[in-house]
Amino acid sequence: MASSNPGRKSTIYDVAKATGSSTATVSMVLNGSWVRYRIKEETANRILESARQLGYNVNMKARGLRLSRSGLVGMVLPHYRNRFFAGLAETFEEQARSRGLCPIVVGTQRDPAVEVSVTETLLSQRVELLFIAGVRNPTPLNELCSAAGVPSINLDLPGDGAPSVVSDNRKGAQAITDVLIDKLLARGAAPDELVLLGGVADEYATEMRIAGFRDAFEARQMTPAADAIDCCGYNAAAAKRALTIRCEKLGRLPAGLLMNSITAFEGVVQFTSTLPPDAWKSAVVGCFDWDPFAANLPFDVTMLRQDVQTIISEAFKLAENYDSTDRSLILVPTGLGKKFEEADQTKEFDR
Repeated sequence: MASSNPGRKSTIYDVAKATGSSTATVSMVLNGSWVRYRIKEETANRILESARQLGYNVNMKARGLRLSRSGLVGMVLPHYRNRFFAGLAETFEEQARSRGLCPIVVGTQRDPAVEVSVTETLLSQRVELLFIAGVRNPTPLNELCSAAGVPSINLDLPGDGAPSVVSDNRKGAQAITDVLIDKLLARGAAPDELVLLGGVADEYATEMRIAGFRDAFEARQMTPAADAIDCCGYNAAAAKRALTIRCEKLGRLPAGLLMNSITAFEGVVQFTSTLPPDAWKSAVVGCFDWDPFAANLPFDVTMLRQDVQTIISEAFKLAENYDSTDRSLILVPTGLGKKFEEADQTKEFDR
């Protein structure tokens, strides 16, 4: 079916006439809001196909409606710079392929405009499912997916527009704080010298980790120092600056450091590399994240590992039994890292 006048652009009225639909119905289908208004999928498919044949320029959100199976599944995530996000991406790809699907992973650098643009583009490519990982406000992306009739699952940071699968940040933070307090006590140091550095105030993951940090002290009827928590961001340079300021005030390193991410931990490594060995060997250090390079550092480090395999598995379970009204929050336990063996460090790169 082609336009009878090749020189004239097709309009919404042409699509309405060709399909026997009202212009209002055509408009809702073409702008991607047909699901919200309970227009039948069969009708939406017919209108979109007619628009395509007539050469009508369909809105990208509307093109996200699946006229047929594409076999594509998407993931949006901030970046690949740490092992957690890289592990999420790799595990997503592996589990998608095991289901006969083709994965597409896109980094957005935590730019909300890029997140929206990438989501619209993935929907236009007819992805059948979108995992939204590490997005601080995933609701606008969930709404785009809902309008296109595409399931979405939030990972790492939860949202109100779809079910979410996240690490149990609170219990994980309590567990690693307990370990660090025990180490401080064993060394004869005061637990109230333990400092939590890194993260973003009012962000879900950071707030849960702060709560877990406090829980560990409260369970022992102890209180952390008034200035024990410093949400200086995840950036290595910011963490290095924050630690420099503390050291200048104390005249030495704090007795205990818990870093809120592996990138913030990099700032600690940068700073301690400028100190004499005796200075950094006196500190108890922990990190809410994991990387095998820490096994080779010349000071004691306790690391907490997030379970990317289970996070992705639980997300696919939700997708395979998708309920558009589901807003559940699944918490995945974390684990304290063991002293890393060489096989653990390299096996994921052997293929």
